[in-house]
Amino acid sequence: MDKSILIQYTDMQAEVKELRWLITATQARLDKIKREGPVSDVVSGGMGGTEHFKVSGFPTPRYTQEKNLLLARQRRLEGKEIELLDLQNQVEEYIESIDKSEMRIMLRLYYIEGLTWRQVADRMNRLYQKQRIPYTEDSCRMKNKRFLKTYNYYYLLILTYTYKRRIIKSNKLRREIV
Repeated sequence: MDKSILIQYTDMQAEVKELRWLITATQARLDKIKREGPVSDVVSGGMGGTEHFKVSGFPTPRYTQEKNLLLARQRRLEGKEIELLDLQNQVEEYIESIDKSEMRIMLRLYYIEGLTWRQVADRMNRLYQKQRIPYTEDSCRMKNKRFLKTYNYYYLLILTYTYKRRIIKSNKLRREIV
């Protein structure tokens, strides 16, 4: 697992937030249609277009369209929320696999709680009050960047080593068979 899971998680959070906003806007439009009730209009027709008729009624096609849109968005939101929970579990497992407590706290604050780097720095300063050099927005961001860079480097080394061992092992098996 690498930092892409963290990025994917924050993107998914933004997508769910946007979908909730769209549902709220659609619901507001439906409420407005209900509140306004029947609509009316005057149309010309009859004898050469000289007669005027008043037509009124509830805008059923528009209401139905908005209602269907709302239901589709709600179904999509339910699916995205389930996906988001699954991603959150993966992110939490990834963060818990980190050895350094300081980094786990920083990553949890930024990626799971959704705080800004400035808020992360403030929270870290409250947690580590006896630290000689206080945390800043930039120091937290750079620690995150450096950690993920080295963590991904070691992760790739482990994957490469494991892959090479499998190849060597399979080559030995082939020699034994032949």
